[in-house]
Amino acid sequence: MKIVYIAGAYRSRFGILGRAWNISRARKIAKLLWRMGFAVVCPHSNSAFMDGCAPDGVFLCGDIEILKRCDAIVLMPGFAQSEGAVEEYFAANLRDIPRFYVDMPSFERDIARWRDRG
Repeated sequence: MKIVYIAGAYRSRFGILGRAWNISRARKIAKLLWRMGFAVVCPHSNSAFMDGCAPDGVFLCGDIEILKRCDAIVLMPGFAQSEGAVEEYFAANLRDIPRFYVDMPSFERDIARWRDRG
């Protein structure tokens, strides 16, 4: 089973409601990917509303360690506006981890083909 990592904005200029919206969006994609037969790492759910229990850098470093063990990264729409998601993108790029973009019309087809290649 291939493991995919979801990267996208967590924080929001709309505060806690914006964070809840971002978590919900990532969970929606996580559910789709689980139904498609992937094991999914969704950091949005892993550390939801844990703000302040550790420095932000601890979460990002931990997420990148998790990402290193994944087979692919799935990038949420608007990921480029998130400093953390951009760092995750570059970490995946450095390790040549395949990248898939949710906002591409062929997203589901492309990731399914990649899954089926073995």
